[in-house]
Amino acid sequence: MMHQMRAETGPGGATDSVVSWHIVRDADLTALCGKTLDPAAPVQDATHWTRDPDHNCHTCGALYLRETPYLPGEHQD
Repeated sequence: MMHQMRAETGPGGATDSVVSWHIVRDADLTALCGKTLDPAAPVQDATHWTRDPDHNCHTCGALYLRETPYLPGEHQD
């Protein structure tokens, strides 16, 4: 399963500032928290989740960590 970060944008749409980052599965438009996101919203790799935690959806983060318990480079064999 592939995860991505997809932005929740302000009322102006995808060109407006990012309000929050959510996690989606397989490029879906429904975030793990259940929020439906704009198809034109910015997307980035899920490995960027730790870069700006104040702008991340807490619920998406908790569910993402349950599905992907290790970030790249942290996996313990």
